[in-house]
Order: sequence, then C-alpha cells, then structure tokens
Amino acid sequence: MSYRLYGAHGSGASIVESVLAELGITYDYERLDMKNHAQREAPYASVNPHMKVPTLVTPEGETITESAAIVITLAERHPDGGVLPPAKSPERARALRWLLFGAAELYPIVEIIDYPERFAPEGADPAPVKARAQSIWNERWKTVEGALGDGPYLLGETFCATDIYLAVLSRWDLPTADAPKVERLARAVGARPALTEIWARNFPQRIH
Repeated sequence: MSYRLYGAHGSGASIVESVLAELGITYDYERLDMKNHAQREAPYASVNPHMKVPTLVTPEGETITESAAIVITLAERHPDGGVLPPAKSPERARALRWLLFGAAELYPIVEIIDYPERFAPEGADPAPVKARAQSIWNERWKTVEGALGDGPYLLGETFCATDIYLAVLSRWDLPTADAPKVERLARAVGARPALTEIWARNFPQRIH
C-alpha cells in the first residue's frame, strides 16, 4: 500500500503533494470536487470528520490531517530526503518556526477572507470582516518578508519544506509588489525540477 493523499487543485494539498514529490515518494491522489462540496459528503467525511483538506493516509493506514503535521511527519519518516534540516540544528528550529507561523498565523486567515459571513455576527455585513482579515493577511506577510534574506530560500541557498509551505500560501492571494522576497522564494520553489509539473497544475495563473 502506498500513501493516499486527499485534496484538490490549488488547495493546501498541493503543499503535501510537493513534499511527496521532493521526497520521490509514489502516492495515490484522491481528488475531491470541492466546488460541489465533495469534502462534505459521507465518503470523505468518514476519512476526515473535519471535512477539510489535505488528508494523508500512510501505507500503514494511519490518517494524518493538518498540513504542517503532515509535512513534519513525512520529514521524520523519510529523514534521508532532506526536506527539513537535521534535528536539533539551528536551521531545523528556524524552519519549524516559520512553518508553524504559516500554519498558525497565515493559513487560518484564508478561510475568513474567503468566507467572511462565517465570522460576522448573524445578520451583519461581512464586508468589514473580510477587509480586516485581508489587512491582517498583508501585515503577516510583511513579517515573513522581513525574515527572508538575500538567498532564494528561507535558509539562504538551502531548500526546505517550509519554502514549499510559504510558497503555496503566497500563491493564493498575495500582491507581488508587497513582498518581493516572498515572490522570489515562490518562483524558486516552483522552478524546482521535482515541482514544475505540480506547480503548473495547481497554480497555472501564477507561473512566471
């Protein structure tokens, strides 16, 4: 049995898909028609009761949700793949810091921007909620921008899975002019030989 990934084009599953590709791991991809809310139907809900993507099922049958948890798990299960720096190293700490910043501070904002009515008081205009979420999104990307140096990646010349995580999030709704270093990172990730096909499939409008 191989890994089985559940997701959709352009979704957070593209993070996991990219990490699997960098590791050279074969996997089955169960694509969900999220436009028709397939993620909320019984077949998928039985796999992931939270009814969100991505979900990864390991060859042993373990179900893993939450994109950052999946990335860390894959890195630990396949340490020779080098998608995260060695354990206990300063580089590992930096990679995990910004991976979890992306997961905790950026990723949740997307749902508010896309579905502000879920977060506005009942009967209230959701537009101010959306505007505020967009402002927070932009401010937090400025924090990431300030953390990047002169190299193409978070760790300078050394690639890691955090680069994938940040690059995918940046493809969703980030004006290029506001964060040129983030844009440079995203382009470098998308140009990696293992990822060009995945990038073209998931983000066809953001290929440069």
